[in-house]
Amino acid sequence: MQYPEPIAKLIDSYMRLPGIGRKTAIRLAYFTVTMNKEDVIAFASALKETKQRLKYCSICGDLTAEDPCNICQDKQRNQSELLVVEQPKDVMVMENMQNYHGLYHVLHGVLSPMDGKGPEELNIKSLLKRLQNNENIKEVIVATNATPEGEATAMYLAKLIKPAGIKVTRLAHGLSVGSDIEYADEMTLSRAVSGRTEM
Repeated sequence: MQYPEPIAKLIDSYMRLPGIGRKTAIRLAYFTVTMNKEDVIAFASALKETKQRLKYCSICGDLTAEDPCNICQDKQRNQSELLVVEQPKDVMVMENMQNYHGLYHVLHGVLSPMDGKGPEELNIKSLLKRLQNNENIKEVIVATNATPEGEATAMYLAKLIKPAGIKVTRLAHGLSVGSDIEYADEMTLSRAVSGRTEM
């Protein structure tokens, strides 16, 4: 038996989300159908508004509703430290820790030749330009995930940045190899930041 076309389309839409398999997509689709009309409209409106209003900060590459983002505009933050992360969600994870008060730069991925991601596909050129134009930055903390691609990206960045005389450090103990920053608890992240090592 086939699903009615609207439900089939909804199932397909949910399956496009990361980590959502067919069974979960079916469950979400049927849950959505049982929601009251106002909640469904609010949900759809939130999706539409998010897509329309959010953009990438022209300075750091984080998601923002205004450009530049609040963090880049905040002169109270430590202007000498720049923490480099893979994705915008990693900025929020680090901010929730409330232990880091410097600036950020979002790469939008990691080097992965198998997936066709080289330096040109990442937000690296703007990072180097930012470092060149900002004498206040004395340390770049590379906070890519502890995966082979994350490590390769960290080493690549260190090779590019160190000749400019800028200290390059890496998040240290606390993050296990193969783990994502997104899933680490705040204590683990705090230890990783305070125990970072120079590259």
